[in-house]
Amino acid sequence: MTEKKQALLVFSKPPVPGMVKTRLTVKHGGFLTDEQAAEFFRRSLYDVSEACMHALYELQAANDAAVAADPTADKITYDFFVSTTPASNVDLMRETYEAIGPWPMEIHYLTDAGATFDDHFDDAFQQIFALGYDAIVSVGGDIPTLPKSHIIQAFQWIDYFESLGTPGFVAAPCQECGTSLVGFSRDTPMDHQGVYYNLDGKAALDAYMEKLEAEDIPCAYFSPVADIDDRTDLAHAISCMRAIERAAKYQHELFVPRRVLDWVDFMGITVCTPPNDEHDPRQYIDSEE
Repeated sequence: MTEKKQALLVFSKPPVPGMVKTRLTVKHGGFLTDEQAAEFFRRSLYDVSEACMHALYELQAANDAAVAADPTADKITYDFFVSTTPASNVDLMRETYEAIGPWPMEIHYLTDAGATFDDHFDDAFQQIFALGYDAIVSVGGDIPTLPKSHIIQAFQWIDYFESLGTPGFVAAPCQECGTSLVGFSRDTPMDHQGVYYNLDGKAALDAYMEKLEAEDIPCAYFSPVADIDDRTDLAHAISCMRAIERAAKYQHELFVPRRVLDWVDFMGITVCTPPNDEHDPRQYIDSEE
């Protein structure tokens, strides 16, 4: 039996007013105060973290059952990490999580560093790999519609690629050619350089795909998960969260981002679109039949 460790990484800033979700604020064309934008992000971070922990529990239970049935099967331990910057924000991030009481999993905290976002991302991954972890799946804290199944399937695909002897890569796009989920194993010849910080106008998802092509790295793709940067993103997410809430009565595997929805209700935020008064030419086609 081989023992492995795998990590879920939330790459995030602490929810400090004026530092997070600024495009949702009045001063940047939104409709929230700095404090309200930070409160939204805090609740989103909580919901994303809880969804990820639920996924890790399901993965752990499945692996425990597999090892019990076959003692020669690989034994995997799943851990939860949060990386932030600078080092002075670690205590603030810890206080953020501890403010609502104990969490179902231990939270491991890191400080990432570097000259660019790419450097920070690489630094966080390298620190976790240096701790002996075999695979990392990373998400941001601003994607409250993240399906729990994305996390589960991401680790499963990484394991599958490893079993073939061809370490791979997993990703879910956001709505703007970037990524909401990224993951790979320690043996995958991949980094984040030139992905989020480049001077060629290349989209992050395209930059990853070019790296995969250059190294002939196998990959798995998951449906897009929208992050929330501006008021349009928030409106889209609210509509999706309402649909998730309704569908979860029947699709019991869905995770409902309850904290964000409660905040939306408390704030009295509603989603609306301009009336559609355009004539539909099909009415004339219908009348001719």
